[in-house]
Amino acid sequence: MSISADDRAKLIQLATAALAAEVTGSADPIAVDHEGLLGQKRGCFVTVTNNGRLRGCIGTFQPRQSLAETIIEMGAAAGQDPRFFSDPITSAELDEVDVEVSVLSPLAETDDPAALTVGEHGIFIICGGRSGCFLPEVATDMGWDAQQFLSYCCSEKAGLPADAWRDRQTQVFLFTSQKFSQ
Repeated sequence: MSISADDRAKLIQLATAALAAEVTGSADPIAVDHEGLLGQKRGCFVTVTNNGRLRGCIGTFQPRQSLAETIIEMGAAAGQDPRFFSDPITSAELDEVDVEVSVLSPLAETDDPAALTVGEHGIFIICGGRSGCFLPEVATDMGWDAQQFLSYCCSEKAGLPADAWRDRQTQVFLFTSQKFSQ
């Protein structure tokens, strides 16, 4: 599925407005368009960086509402990413940040995780109440092969042993993502 330039612009605008509202404490409502793709239930992530440094990244695979509303929710949540609790995004920083949106395909469980295509597939791993995920670009950004990608997701994101992805009790889901920014 291809996302039109108009829909991309709308999604970036929604994420950016939600981030700004969260950081500044604004209670002004954000107008939501439910036409076409924006009205579909789709998983997504909103990533915020400042000069290449991660400042927030929050997303969901199981949206409860439309993509437009989910983007607003994730944009606001990215502004309060708990990893940056002691160094939150400030209102003075808003003009310096870059906002990126990733719209996800549905999750597809795999019986052969190592067969994933690095750079194309993202992963979501679940085992024993623990879970972790990486967007597709993480493997290529880090220079990892498929097994490293899976192992780091288990150990660094899910708090599992690095080889947990090989265990039959572990569920591994693949997904693709269409990523775009301002």
